[in-house]
Amino acid sequence: MARLQIIELPEGSDDARPPFVVVLDQIGELSPFNSTGGVEQFGINARAWGAAGALVTTDTVEIPANEIADAFRTEVRDSVAGLYDAVKGAR
Repeated sequence: MARLQIIELPEGSDDARPPFVVVLDQIGELSPFNSTGGVEQFGINARAWGAAGALVTTDTVEIPANEIADAFRTEVRDSVAGLYDAVKGAR
């Protein structure tokens, strides 16, 4: 089952909040995100969430000491769930 993770990046002096990258790993062969269009749409949404970038992979990505506020994590997961349904329906 796919996992959604967030990697905080080092803050710059002018950052209002810490920059981050969204990682969607362990996607399966039949996942709607396992296509060029799915990856592009995920990247577009990641940017809309304020992410500096996105990574989508079938591999497992381990992120040590990944501590993001639960409310923010839930908000992003809900957005990804909606995106997943939209991409799945477009296939």
